[in-house]
Amino acid sequence: MAGGGGEEVTLLGHWGSAFVLRARLALYLKGVPYTYIEEDLRSKSDLLLRSNPVHKAVPVLIHNGRPICESQVIVQYIDEVFVAGRGSTSSAFSLLPADPHERAVARFWAAYVDDEIGAPWDKAFRAGTDELRAEWMGKVAAAVPGLERGLRECTDGGRKGCFFGGAGVGFVDVVLGGVVPVVHANEVVSGERLFDGEKTPMLAAWLGRFRELDAARALLPDVDRVVGYVRMIHAKNAAKAAE
Repeated sequence: MAGGGGEEVTLLGHWGSAFVLRARLALYLKGVPYTYIEEDLRSKSDLLLRSNPVHKAVPVLIHNGRPICESQVIVQYIDEVFVAGRGSTSSAFSLLPADPHERAVARFWAAYVDDEIGAPWDKAFRAGTDELRAEWMGKVAAAVPGLERGLRECTDGGRKGCFFGGAGVGFVDVVLGGVVPVVHANEVVSGERLFDGEKTPMLAAWLGRFRELDAARALLPDVDRVVGYVRMIHAKNAAKAAE
């Protein structure tokens, strides 16, 4: 870890947040010891409000007293500051590629995950009616084939490996990995399989391999708990829409 043993790393988060899960995956993969503080989003702590006064949202990484906000920014910060990776044979393990073009491609697909899949999914999550939720989830489903194409291009059709990072996990895998619990929960709640073995075989294979990672086994929340959380939010939004 950069800077030796005097590092103080704290992550403010919420167990149900895909964005927080990204940060936790990156910290795990880079082998960074840290303190995790679970936030009550209905009564946010003074520490959270001071650390992220603009958005007042998790995750927030606090490194030696200095806060870093926004999940993709946090993951890239972790990658740049903390060098060695868990289980890596290299002293310079990195989530982002060294090659500038490959690094730009990874950032493009990470942005695609947030803009084309994450943004409409968030709208669906917060929708007050089944009709509106279905409309937004239709936009999510329409974007998934594009992500399949991205995985195919990044892996040269699977010849370089099964992850966006090739044989090992990279930046895009961590960004997408945050939504893995919700992908499984969505199948239970709605019956829709977003990463379908016939329509998007590479993403379906990616999903299975990602769940086998030590980081995923250690950090991914139980699917039943996520299903309960999703249903609770749906019910809360439906009640609010009916007022």
